[in-house]
Amino acid sequence: MKITDVQSFVTSSGHFFVKVETDTGIYGVGEGGIRRRAIALAEVVRSFDPILIGANPFQIEHLWQVMFRGGFFPGGVVQSAAVSAVDIALWDIKGKALNVPVYELLGGRTRDKVACYPHNGGSSIDKLVESCQKTYQEGWKFARWGLADGSDKESFEPRRAVKYGIEQVKAVREALGDDINILVDVHTRLDPVDSLDFCKSVEQYNPFFIEDPIRSENPASLRRLRQQTSVPIAVGEQYDSKWTFREVIEEDLLDYCRVDLCIAGGLTEARKIAGWCETHYIHLAPHNPLGPVSTAACLHLCLASSLVGVQELPRAPMSSLTDVFPVQVPYESGHLLPPESPGLGIEFNEEALKNVTTQEYGPPSGYQRDDGSYTNW
Repeated sequence: MKITDVQSFVTSSGHFFVKVETDTGIYGVGEGGIRRRAIALAEVVRSFDPILIGANPFQIEHLWQVMFRGGFFPGGVVQSAAVSAVDIALWDIKGKALNVPVYELLGGRTRDKVACYPHNGGSSIDKLVESCQKTYQEGWKFARWGLADGSDKESFEPRRAVKYGIEQVKAVREALGDDINILVDVHTRLDPVDSLDFCKSVEQYNPFFIEDPIRSENPASLRRLRQQTSVPIAVGEQYDSKWTFREVIEEDLLDYCRVDLCIAGGLTEARKIAGWCETHYIHLAPHNPLGPVSTAACLHLCLASSLVGVQELPRAPMSSLTDVFPVQVPYESGHLLPPESPGLGIEFNEEALKNVTTQEYGPPSGYQRDDGSYTNW
């Protein structure tokens, strides 16, 4: 079997997909992260043609190494996201060729289903509580929302956000009781001082984890937070390889690993990160804000991994991009279920993307503080 073609597709919503074709008619589909850089991802994938065309798609590890290291200079997050998309597609091909689901190639199932969490929200605390109650009644055992400051959505003032966030956690816990698992995504919007204030204040409400409590550029800053709060910490969605994860894993600076398979190097790199996490008793909580391919890849990793906390799932399968992916992975009551079909268990209809205009997705993201300065989105 040989690779004959590699095609990139960008949807109007900014999702980036790759289709890898072979001379046997078997194809694989992958997805890349960082939606606001989809055109850049497509160009990086195009640069992989001399590496991939004519290659044996079963040589996944070898092709990963050549794509990741072949430019000599480190390529950063854009290159890693492009590698991720191709890598996931290669695993899809191998599963289809061997007539087994991808999780069988990763060691086989360790669980019968994977618990997921939705994205909750609301323009007020009452609306947030209502959103959490609705998803809980639908079968979800987790409630997640992003930290906001309670004013308009274009602003974010840290001290105001800390106070408002504490009130949100308190309200959800009191309304839904101890059966709901609370997740708050700070989304790297706070500096260590404000984050510590927030984390220590919500300890009494027993959150499942606080995600990205500080900016990710300097992992060493997590030490201070880690030493002074008992709340579980989840980080990793912006990390682009196992080397970026090295410090936070080896120094036990996190409890939940937010590896993004569409940024950190695909299934090949994610399974290494997962094994590394296991030696430190760190559970997986894959970052999955993207499309059906990302959801499927994360599911297969979780099905074959021993330590899994929860998987992100803002859109349940068959609720979006159904024209592009008419077959998606199975879902029931807040849980993803094992696919039985070979490969990732999804089908790709490229005809649905033939007339889509390729363009970058949206303006630069971010919030402003009261003084007009920039802060993270």
